[in-house]
Amino acid sequence: MDISRNIEATSKEIEFSGVISVKAGDDLIHSSAHGYSNRADEIMNTTETRFGIASGCKLFTAIAICQLIQKGKLRFDSKLKDCVRIMFPNFNQNVTIHHLLTHTSGIPDYFDEEVMDDFEELWKNNPMYHVKGLKDLLPMFQDEVMMFQPGERFHYNNAGYILLGLIVEELTGLEFTEYIDKNIFLPCDMKNSGYFSMDQLPKNTALGYIDEENGAWRTNVYSLPIKGSADGGAYITTSDMFRFWDGLFSNQLLNQEYTNLLLETHIATEDEGEYYGYGIWIRKKNDAIFKYHLMGYDPGVSFNSAVYPAKRLRTVITSNKGMGPYHITRAIEKEV
Repeated sequence: MDISRNIEATSKEIEFSGVISVKAGDDLIHSSAHGYSNRADEIMNTTETRFGIASGCKLFTAIAICQLIQKGKLRFDSKLKDCVRIMFPNFNQNVTIHHLLTHTSGIPDYFDEEVMDDFEELWKNNPMYHVKGLKDLLPMFQDEVMMFQPGERFHYNNAGYILLGLIVEELTGLEFTEYIDKNIFLPCDMKNSGYFSMDQLPKNTALGYIDEENGAWRTNVYSLPIKGSADGGAYITTSDMFRFWDGLFSNQLLNQEYTNLLLETHIATEDEGEYYGYGIWIRKKNDAIFKYHLMGYDPGVSFNSAVYPAKRLRTVITSNKGMGPYHITRAIEKEV
């Protein structure tokens, strides 16, 4: 496979900024860093730079919920109304954990990606620097009406994962991000990963950049909640992400039964051949699993990571620009 040649050519063509790492089995067959982590001071990205992964971390939330179910504290058919002491006056009373995990709940979303284009619009009336915890997002959707009946169809939903995070907090007494640190990052030895506040980023963390049409650029510091949570916003390194995949597939995070349930194709999406498990996208070809994959896109952030089981191939692509990982993934898959 001539993966590196395709990666380098595509990276140059799209002016990629970020890190690209590919493993075949246990062997690292490609690892490269591109662009600046800090443009003003001309600090280059390295292969150990931390990057935001936006919605790529919904899988962490799904694993947290499955851990609680595995411990008997919750069920997939548990109803939302029985899991949190928060009122949702216009929600259907039959919304379950399974519905929330699979984006089939029908609850209103605070950012509906099918009808809204600009994530920054959210913060005009709700300043992003006030969004430091899960409950800070509730006023943006708590009193709205259902979009459709639970289980009716797949419709990607960020608010559903906010509710899952609140359930984790309710059942454990821990802040959501603290739970993930202790029960996912720590067991997987993900020492450089975390939910960092944008006004207190640790060293070796890439700033996210938004490129304007006139050639100017600005950081995304006013474009996202100041701290990520259950629907997105964690920071990882590519090496930590490989450790995460190792931990998941070796049953360090869930036993075999619940790992299998997490990775099951629970619902077909709008894209032919694309399915959704619990917090994870699943692509099939010829009725076989082609890849398990994660995607994340925010202003100044883009991310893609995939596991190709038949090829024993794993990829992690992080970027501090709003595009790039999709194109790199396509370049890699030309060889796969």
